[in-house]
Amino acid sequence: MRIIVYGSLRREQGNSHWMTNAQWLGDHEIDGYELYSLGHYPGVITGEGQVHCEVYRIDAATLGELDALRTKGGEYKRQLVQTPYGSAWLYVYQRSVAGRRRIESGDWLLRGE
Repeated sequence: MRIIVYGSLRREQGNSHWMTNAQWLGDHEIDGYELYSLGHYPGVITGEGQVHCEVYRIDAATLGELDALRTKGGEYKRQLVQTPYGSAWLYVYQRSVAGRRRIESGDWLLRGE
């Protein structure tokens, strides 16, 4: 199975250690989403933008760990999206982004602080 990540799970980011057993497949831009800063990590929602992501092949154990990290409390929900590497799970933010800063570039690494 595959997962698409856009923020703190990306290479050399704060939570990239969760991806230790994952196989990086490549970069990808997903259309129809907007990226927001939630403080120390981002969230994506459906919208009018494009978001820069990384696609990985993962095993069921890694997906279970990521679900525990991302979906507890209903903050994110997994959604299946298409990539050049096949379908992949994307964690979509489920709460309001009112008052949150949109990252216009769509790239968490270019967010500026």
